[in-house]
Amino acid sequence: MNATVVTWLVTGAVILGLFVFDFFAHVRTPHEPTLRESGFWSAVYIGIAVLFGGFVWWKWGGTYGGEYFAGYVTEKALSVDNLFVFVVIMTSFAVPRVYQQKVLLLGIVMALVMRGAFIAVGAAAINAYSWVFYLFGLILLVTAVKLLKESDEPAVHERERESRLERFVKKWFRATDVYDGDRLTTKIDGKRYITPLLVVLIIIGFTDVLFALDSIPAIYGLTQEPYLVFTANAFALMGLRQLYFLLGGMLDRLIYLSYGLSLILAFIGVKLVLHALHENTLPFINGGESVPVPEIGTPLSLGIIGGTLLATTVASLVVSRKRSRDAADVRPSRQ
Repeated sequence: MNATVVTWLVTGAVILGLFVFDFFAHVRTPHEPTLRESGFWSAVYIGIAVLFGGFVWWKWGGTYGGEYFAGYVTEKALSVDNLFVFVVIMTSFAVPRVYQQKVLLLGIVMALVMRGAFIAVGAAAINAYSWVFYLFGLILLVTAVKLLKESDEPAVHERERESRLERFVKKWFRATDVYDGDRLTTKIDGKRYITPLLVVLIIIGFTDVLFALDSIPAIYGLTQEPYLVFTANAFALMGLRQLYFLLGGMLDRLIYLSYGLSLILAFIGVKLVLHALHENTLPFINGGESVPVPEIGTPLSLGIIGGTLLATTVASLVVSRKRSRDAADVRPSRQ
């Protein structure tokens, strides 16, 4: 795949333009988006991502098109899991709904910038050292186990991380606990303070660094093209703000999502290790020669990722609905 400098620049300009449009069209004036508004714009941004995937397929062929879609679906699924974390953070700081859009959009832009840096470092490391795939695979396998352990009480684990980050921020910055509209800073008695809105934004930004530690290795397990890694991340993050308001309370019903994501990360981790063995240069493994192991193709990867997400989503909604019905049946009998 040959993504020229012009291709990168045009793509970057389009992505930046979409974020600028999003800010001036929806975020500049504080308001709580309706379900209809959120649903419409979520569909628009997903449609744009699919159209871009069609462009990749037409321009560079089905192999790269399949890699983009596999990466996009994986990153989108991981971003939905991130929404639960955002809900916990917003709830903990009692951020007014009308101001949440601004925090989310700025946080997403921060996330994309930081992920861009991770992608560049990852690409440089892969080009220089083939054994990096072993490291990426190990990171994903450890993350999969960690996600599985935390799937019982995710809110508790997230609040612990959030509390540590909040203490760190307030240690280095003068902060107030009072909101001043949608301002990130305010003046009190002639002194400049950061508002809770900026504290939340910083926490979301730092939190996404942790997310990137598993999402970037995950997508490098599906494609080794930095252009596809970046665009899949960008289009997965785009529309995340609308998805946050669209899903709302439905996030609590996706009770098996963490299990599904854990399985996906473990699968990609194994895929990375197999690829590392195939490209092996480490002298203490098979004398530095390639190990004849099967490699997992993009169609199979896309099928496993899509099938896992479909199964866990359906199972989550069915079990959640049953639990709600059982709770409704029990309630009258206690009166």
